[in-house]
Amino acid sequence: MSDQSQPKPKNKRLSPALRRNARRLAMQALYQWELASSSLLEIEREFREDNNMQKVDADYFTELLHRVPTLKTELDEQIKPLLDRDISELTPVELTILRLSGYELLKRPDVPYRVIINEGVELAKTFGATDGHKYVNGILDKLAGRLRLEAKK
Repeated sequence: MSDQSQPKPKNKRLSPALRRNARRLAMQALYQWELASSSLLEIEREFREDNNMQKVDADYFTELLHRVPTLKTELDEQIKPLLDRDISELTPVELTILRLSGYELLKRPDVPYRVIINEGVELAKTFGATDGHKYVNGILDKLAGRLRLEAKK
């Protein structure tokens, strides 16, 4: 059974730094989208103009920016049972990181779950509140256990 909604992994090997930069930019763009309710196309144009896209996996940035919002409800339904508070009480940064990482766990089996968790934690350390990364780590660990078979071992 094939899942047409799942992106096809590219065969080319890219530097992990390019993918990391794509996640960072996508997180910032999705945060802006969530708070400002601007159009995704406008935000994408702005980010492409304002950033050196030579240092970014631009295809991955575009995928994250456009696919995470389409799965927002599904991602939130996966995240909610793992929280110790209402989802509306999460900071916008925490919620954006959880959705972004949740998307990768759900739709990018080519990316190891440990990499996804680590990258989410690093984003939380950079952009989140003082100890927000610890909370993000705990939630992503539980989410990986729900969404990835290999994380259950």
